[in-house]
Amino acid sequence: MSSVGLLLLCGIFLGVGPVGVPMAHAAGDAVTIDATVDGTPVGEDELLLDPSGSSRISMTVHNGTDTVRHVKAIRLSGTALALTFFSYDTTVPFDVPAKQSVTRGFVLDLGQLGTQATGLLPTELEVLDTNREVIASIGTTGDVRGSVWSVYGVFGLAVFGLTVLAWAGALFALARRRLPANRWQRAMRFLPAGVGTGLVAVISLSVLRVMAPSPAAEIPFILGAAAVALVLGYLTPHPAADELPPLDPPLSPPPPLSSPLSPPPLSPPFADPEATQRITRPLPGGAA
Repeated sequence: MSSVGLLLLCGIFLGVGPVGVPMAHAAGDAVTIDATVDGTPVGEDELLLDPSGSSRISMTVHNGTDTVRHVKAIRLSGTALALTFFSYDTTVPFDVPAKQSVTRGFVLDLGQLGTQATGLLPTELEVLDTNREVIASIGTTGDVRGSVWSVYGVFGLAVFGLTVLAWAGALFALARRRLPANRWQRAMRFLPAGVGTGLVAVISLSVLRVMAPSPAAEIPFILGAAAVALVLGYLTPHPAADELPPLDPPLSPPPPLSSPLSPPPLSPPFADPEATQRITRPLPGGAA
């Protein structure tokens, strides 16, 4: 379980980047975008994504470079914990001349979104060129009205189950006095449970629409829960003395050394069995 916790931490630190920061107003000769979904500007408020209907997306691409940019598709995606839970690519080919802006609109069917995610998720709109490379993007927080049994919901339930097993294993070993004798080893035994607790908190806040799992929010939760679990494991009592492996038996004391001046030990007197005679005495009544 400790390897699972370390892999999750590495994925969180190395796999996530800053999301939710609009790039529509970048300065210089870059390509930027402005977008609206059902009339709501992307990047200002939470973006409502309802799987029961379709969404009208309008996007304006500003080409600040000196070359024509060829747009092939527009992508709408949602990520959490460095994992992509939904992604929709719509082919909308058009060219954006140098130093000009072009606006395009299309209708996106979100019928399958309810089985993919639910709750608040970091959402991005991206413009792709003919080589499927991202030209520009804009981020926001998407409010997905999906099902708890979606991929994201089931993922949260799986993390919750693994966290319960991690706590149960650590506490069972504590109750049976089976934890290692070393304090740091006991602390590492509790680390996966702490990481799982932080992940459960992040996913729960997302599904309950309290807070989106952005890096600025998820990293403090996970690190804080992991630190608390490490401290609890470090402070757990030492296993009982009768449960520890037996020590080596003490060595017997060496025999006393004989001094050359001490007299030799006396031997019992010699008795000759042939010289021993049986003496009988007469008993009263004439019996021998």
